[in-house]
Amino acid sequence: MFCRNCGENVNEKAIACPKCGVPPMAENKFCHNCGKPTQPNQVVCTQCGVGLAGRGSVAGSKSKVAAGLLGIFLGALGIHKFYLGYSKEGLIMLGVCIVGSFAFWLGPIAASVIGLIEGIIYLTKSDEQFDLTYVRNRKPWF
Repeated sequence: MFCRNCGENVNEKAIACPKCGVPPMAENKFCHNCGKPTQPNQVVCTQCGVGLAGRGSVAGSKSKVAAGLLGIFLGALGIHKFYLGYSKEGLIMLGVCIVGSFAFWLGPIAASVIGLIEGIIYLTKSDEQFDLTYVRNRKPWF
C-alpha cells in the first residue's frame, strides 16, 4: 500500500505514514494500491482501476450493515451485489435464481445460501476490512 499524501510505500497495518506522518484515510493524492498520482476529482485510479476512497460514490460510501442485511434477506436476487456495484455478479445471481426456479427451486436455494454466507461475512468484518476488501479492492465473491 502507498501513502496517499507522499506516495511512500506503507505497511497496510500502519496508522500513519513513516515518511510524512499522514494517516491512511487522509485526502488521496496517490493511489493506495499502485502509488500513481491522482487528480483531485478522480474516483478510480487510471493505472490499476481501484476505487479511491472518499471520492464520490464509488469508494468509501458503502455500508457493511446495509450490504450484509441485503445479502441475508435478498441475497437470492443478488441485491447486495448491485448495492456494492458488482452488476455482472448481481445479474449472475439473479439469473441463477430465475432460471433455477424451474429446476425444483435449486437455483433460488443455492443463491440464497450464497447471499446468506456473504451477508454474514460482510457483517463480521471490521469497517476497515470491509472497505478495503469489497469497496476499494472490489472482491466480488466471498
